[in-house]
Amino acid sequence: MENRAYMIGVEATMAVIGGKWKPIILCNLRHGPMRPSDLKRGISGISQKMLTSQLRELEADNIIERKVYQQVPPKVEYSLSEYGRSLSDILDNLCSWGEQHVAHLQEQGHPVCLEKAN
Repeated sequence: MENRAYMIGVEATMAVIGGKWKPIILCNLRHGPMRPSDLKRGISGISQKMLTSQLRELEADNIIERKVYQQVPPKVEYSLSEYGRSLSDILDNLCSWGEQHVAHLQEQGHPVCLEKAN
């Protein structure tokens, strides 16, 4: 691991969960384990290659766990690790703020909507 220096704590946080896809992946996993195909279906616009890459990075940072079931065909599930669950409040706040932001944009007359997953 390379030696890193952070000026403020949010830099360290963003180094692990920053970017377009990681917070979305983590918000999807906060309610329980998911298979990669379910994650891909629930995340609009992410490619399989990008999903795999982001999952590997989150796993390498011990934020998520990968469980492989020994069966045919193979089954893989991802879930938040114990360490990753320490992000629960942050993820809940990000999701809540996003919902408030969508409502704010709608009040301003912007054509946005928030689709709820089934």
